[in-house]
Amino acid sequence: MNIIISNLSGKPIYEQIYDQIKAQIMSGVLSDGEALPSMRALAAELKISIITTKRAYEDLERDGYLVNVQGKGCFVKGMNPEMVRENLLFSIQELFEKAVDMASVGGISFDEMEQTLKLVYMEKNDG
Repeated sequence: MNIIISNLSGKPIYEQIYDQIKAQIMSGVLSDGEALPSMRALAAELKISIITTKRAYEDLERDGYLVNVQGKGCFVKGMNPEMVRENLLFSIQELFEKAVDMASVGGISFDEMEQTLKLVYMEKNDG
């Protein structure tokens, strides 16, 4: 599992861990039933407090991404593909709302936003 912590980020470390593990689960990098490193091992690897990793794992379990099996560890919880899609759409909608707010402040039209989205989408998807 690849997690990168940034001290320059405005986000707390537990939130950075949460976001990165969630993204890896949503993208399929981490699959159903896959074991995560123990909280202690992840804390040692990232050189952070075990309390920080505990908070990230607890939040992921609370939100349905992990299951904690007493004495065995934390595992990726199977995700319903439709639920994954709904979560992604919700996240995209939140980002669009922020973009619309920024466009409104800057006087950017819908057509300009649409063109920009098309360009970014084409660049990211090779075509």
